[in-house]
Amino acid sequence: ITSHYSVKFTQPEEPEREETIQLTEYQPEFPGGQAALLEFLRRNVNYPAAAQESGIQGRVIVQFAVNRDGSVSDPVVLRSVSPLLDREAVRVVSSMPRWRPGMQGGRTVRATYAIPVSFKLKF
Repeated sequence: ITSHYSVKFTQPEEPEREETIQLTEYQPEFPGGQAALLEFLRRNVNYPAAAQESGIQGRVIVQFAVNRDGSVSDPVVLRSVSPLLDREAVRVVSSMPRWRPGMQGGRTVRATYAIPVSFKLKF
C-alpha cells in the first residue's frame, strides 16, 4: 500500500507596510513652519540635569516618519551626543503635534524627516 501526502507550507502573511519616501515633491511641514518648529523645541526640550552637571552639550540629529495623517512615528537617533541627550531628543520629537504630511504625485505619503535638537550650556 502506497500513500502520498501533499504538504504545503505557507508563510504567514505579513501586514502590508506602507512605503516611506525619503525626498518628496512637497516635504512634510511642522504646523506654522520652521520658526514654529524651533519655538516648539525651545519650549519643550528639558535639558537633563545630569547632562548639565557633567557639562554634556551638542546637537542630536533625530530622524522620524511623518505619516499620511501627519502623525510622527519611529524616531531614530542618527547622530548621538550622549544617551541622556538622545533620550530627551527622542522624547520631544515623539511629543510633536501632527505635521502637514509630504506630498508626492498629488497624494499624501509617509515621508522621513530629520531635525537637529540642540543642547547648549549657558555660562
